[in-house]
Amino acid sequence: MSKRKIRKLVQGKRAIDGAGVHLVRVLGYYDVRDFDPFLMLDSFDSKNSADYIKGFPMHPHRGIETFTYLIKGEIEHQDSLGNKGTIHGGESQWMSAGSGILHQEMPQPSEHLLGLQLWINLPKSDKMSNPTYMDITDKDIATVEEDGAVVHVVSGKYKDYHGVEPKHVDAYIYDIELSAGKSITLDTRKEDNVFIFTIVNGVVVDGDAIPEKTAVLFGEGESIEVTAKEDARFLFFAGKPLQEPIVWGGPIVTNTQEELERAFDELDNGTFIKHNAVEN
Repeated sequence: MSKRKIRKLVQGKRAIDGAGVHLVRVLGYYDVRDFDPFLMLDSFDSKNSADYIKGFPMHPHRGIETFTYLIKGEIEHQDSLGNKGTIHGGESQWMSAGSGILHQEMPQPSEHLLGLQLWINLPKSDKMSNPTYMDITDKDIATVEEDGAVVHVVSGKYKDYHGVEPKHVDAYIYDIELSAGKSITLDTRKEDNVFIFTIVNGVVVDGDAIPEKTAVLFGEGESIEVTAKEDARFLFFAGKPLQEPIVWGGPIVTNTQEELERAFDELDNGTFIKHNAVEN
């Protein structure tokens, strides 16, 4: 079985987004070709509620999915259609914006807000689909304890353990706790783009020390191996590239410039929302 080697490293940088949320921006516009079908990755890690309490007030999305995962903390969300709920530590929300939705995410004060949001591109055929929500609670996440490792299977499968099944992009997502001095080998599908994100402490890959808050994109192969020098936690992401044109304007991702301009025109004239959002 061929082991994947490091193809690209992206070190997260501190940024401010929303109404003044301090976060670490890892992936963005200039990384989409390499990380396809994954578009953007932001990480939250703060013990000071002033860093995030202003949140992300109502804003639009079209053409993407947002995967919000919390290890610690709490985020309240609602949209213009009346849907609302709360994401707690150990839970996730997978929102497919589809044809368009207006929503807001408001982190609540807590001892520690730790988590991330990943944007996943929708295939051209699904960009104008009906918006949907998939709330992922701890009962939906398979937890596998191995020698020095705990694997939380959020989506897809790990060995004989299954998480949720995404509707549009068949993405595998694991949250992995790895004890100091231990290694883990993860099998991967040949056709997938694969990367990990070091959310708590760094890891070692191919003998290279990878610092915290870094995305590690792997090349071709059938497995990856990760080692922890100290107790660490990282997220694993894998998905088949869409290999479609990407035209990106803020919270909206289309396939053509004409589609992007139409979306912003619809925001201006009040015709942006095409469908009601529903739960999967």
